[in-house]
Amino acid sequence: MRWTNQQLNQPLLTEQAPATAPLLPLAGLVKSVQTPEFAGITFHEVLSKSALNKVPPSSTMPFEWTVNPYRGCSHACVYCFARKSHTYLDFDPGVDFDSQVVVKVNVAQVLRKELFKPSWGRHHVALGTNTDPYQRAEGRYGLMPGIISALADSGTPFSILTKGTLLARDIPLLRRAAADVSIGMGISLALLDEDLAQRLEPGTPSPKARLALISKLRDAGLPCGVMAMPILPWLTDSDEALDQLFAALARAGATGVSAGALYLRPGTREWFMQWLAREHPALVGRYRRLYGTGAYAPKEYRQWLAAKVNEARARNGFSAQGFVHDPRQDEARYPSGSMPEASNFRIGHEKAGTPEGIPASAAFSPTLF
Repeated sequence: MRWTNQQLNQPLLTEQAPATAPLLPLAGLVKSVQTPEFAGITFHEVLSKSALNKVPPSSTMPFEWTVNPYRGCSHACVYCFARKSHTYLDFDPGVDFDSQVVVKVNVAQVLRKELFKPSWGRHHVALGTNTDPYQRAEGRYGLMPGIISALADSGTPFSILTKGTLLARDIPLLRRAAADVSIGMGISLALLDEDLAQRLEPGTPSPKARLALISKLRDAGLPCGVMAMPILPWLTDSDEALDQLFAALARAGATGVSAGALYLRPGTREWFMQWLAREHPALVGRYRRLYGTGAYAPKEYRQWLAAKVNEARARNGFSAQGFVHDPRQDEARYPSGSMPEASNFRIGHEKAGTPEGIPASAAFSPTLF
């Protein structure tokens, strides 16, 4: 089912009958529930002891802290890099990742306590780095307003990356938060073909709905970068597809675009190749030759794609920066969608290209884990 608008007016999950238990007990599990409005999906409600996640010092990610209100994601994107993380919960990275969603029902309260400890250094916090905080479940659980308020009230800068049009619900709250802290906004959108999108990412809002969300953010005076990832060999990497995408993003008012090739890490690779065999069997051999047994497209392909992306970017008024050459960083960055410092923030930036107050060479904002 395609979701142009995610619904908010459904009965509470607590009114539904319990579902079967998860494969193995989850830490802090309160109950597992199902509801007809989310056919085929089980929500495992847990009480979390902590909300802030410290990125390991050995990580190459350009940030130190993340918050993930959900684990698993009903967006069901076949290429999602985070699929393997579901195996840490003793779920599989395929069907379970799409249908067994862990909900940290107390995340906002726990986060507020952590942020107001004297030891908290107000480091940048990234959201949308493992699974989408505005997936459909957010319309029912409503965790993000409490998270945003806790971050803003504590003076903590943050960024959000999402495919979820439910973000529009929180635009007034984000505008108020921007008066106090630096905010980064990013929308994930890598293709315009509605039919292909429905097959690749069946639980997401349509490309048209996400373009409208970009415009809503820009009309509200909020910058909005776009992560055009992944670009799929032989499916979305043609001159025509890239030019149409960048033109649509420019019309919507995107403040910048990052693009990068498909990254097939273990857990994702197997699931994506099964999808490819069903949907585009003629491409299976090509993908096997291109990716070999690893996760990365060859350097030669990435350089070729970078040239095409930069040409499409230039034709549509975007700055030349923003192609991610290192696939290990593909999901760690998005373009100039960072909010300027609160003292410099002004409503009414012009649409398209780089808005006033956001330099074209602005550093990427962090968004992972």
